[in-house]
Amino acid sequence: MFNDSSRRLADGIRAWIVTASPGARLPSTRQLVTEYAASPVTVQKAIRSLAAEGLIECRPGVGNFVRTPRSTRPHDYGWQTAALGSLRSTLPSVAGALRTAAPGAQELHSGYPEAELLPGRLVRAALIRAARGASATSRPAPAGLQDLRSWFATELAGLTPAGFAAPTANDVVIVPGSQSGLTSIFRALVAPGQPLLIESPTYWGAILAAHQAGARLVPVPSDADGPDPDELDRSFRETRARALYVQPNYANPTGAQWSPARAEAVLDLVRAHGAFLVEDDWAHDFGIDTDPWPVAARDTAGHVVYLRSLTKSMSPAIRIGALIARGPVRDRFLADRSAESMYVSGLLQQAALEVVTDPGWKTHLRRLRVQLRERRDLLVDSLREHAPRLHVDHVPRGGLHLWARLPEGTNTDRLVRDCETEDVYVASGHEWFPAEPSGPFLRLNFTGPNPNGFPAAARTITAALASQQ
Repeated sequence: MFNDSSRRLADGIRAWIVTASPGARLPSTRQLVTEYAASPVTVQKAIRSLAAEGLIECRPGVGNFVRTPRSTRPHDYGWQTAALGSLRSTLPSVAGALRTAAPGAQELHSGYPEAELLPGRLVRAALIRAARGASATSRPAPAGLQDLRSWFATELAGLTPAGFAAPTANDVVIVPGSQSGLTSIFRALVAPGQPLLIESPTYWGAILAAHQAGARLVPVPSDADGPDPDELDRSFRETRARALYVQPNYANPTGAQWSPARAEAVLDLVRAHGAFLVEDDWAHDFGIDTDPWPVAARDTAGHVVYLRSLTKSMSPAIRIGALIARGPVRDRFLADRSAESMYVSGLLQQAALEVVTDPGWKTHLRRLRVQLRERRDLLVDSLREHAPRLHVDHVPRGGLHLWARLPEGTNTDRLVRDCETEDVYVASGHEWFPAEPSGPFLRLNFTGPNPNGFPAAARTITAALASQQ
């Protein structure tokens, strides 16, 4: 672990190396201690850092020397062009949602909450306990730890109405995050070239996973209550699709939550067409004004494939999710996951189980609801006051984002670049459309660092819009 003093010392030696000749000997440790007023330990840390970068060569008993550059012949990879052949599919670009912000910038583009909103203490303690147990050296079952599968099943069972069959641990497959789960689901349900109905706009990761599976995406328009039943019925009849991907609770990016009536109508259509409903309950832990209503809780015949992840609400380092399905389709998912990765890290599974069964987890979620409401309202108020040309048609009742409509004709790519030059990072809405976008939008995350900077960020967006007039 390098501290600030060793980094400063390394920077000083690095500047000296730039002017030194290859093979030149560095000053001794004693000389560096004297020259930089540093401790021997700090000097050794700096030396190790420079050696790891390949700038110096350490010769025990002799000294440390500036590494002599080796002349290398440029590699020729032209042969790979013929071996690889043409691309089987062109994957959509998602660089905007994943780009790393500059230090200190206002991050409104990310899809993750900042560390302050995560149960850091619980996660660290859980990792320590898990590392001391058998999970640190044992191989878990391909479907996952029994106790963790039981927890996921119990969570969904607790929302299942009386008279409906509740899921059990045998219906659950643990996956390394929802993205991996989506990939397995689409591979199992949709053969290459076959249609997949998908809400528009929707999560870019689902669009990417569907492209990887070779599915033919068929967008279905969706409003604040969910997909239009008549349009959905027409799409099923015209395409003969056998799967529909949706996010009924706090959809990414719009934040929409289906009404119970709309959920029942959609589920009836799925049953009537003998299809699967892929329910991505990504924001289950992010309710603000309402609680989530999983459609899977009302499934009676295995039509709903339910996916839930703990990654965003627990920690980006704990990539743990669950796929819940009933009938033969569950076996297909398990076979795909086993072929893909054999099993999910038992250590991470045990750590996740330690967190969700700790009494502090429920306390954290209650506190998180209050924090999310404060941040959401602050960003909404900031946009209304300082960026009135952005229209938030629907204030989400949960989730992490606002979906803001831009004035017609806005060049969103240019807007994103102009904001970034002012250290405000926003995400263009184009990435959330499976086909052509219906208009210019921004997706804005209200759970990033420095919520006090929301008003200034809104003014920056307004200035960037004004420059396009």
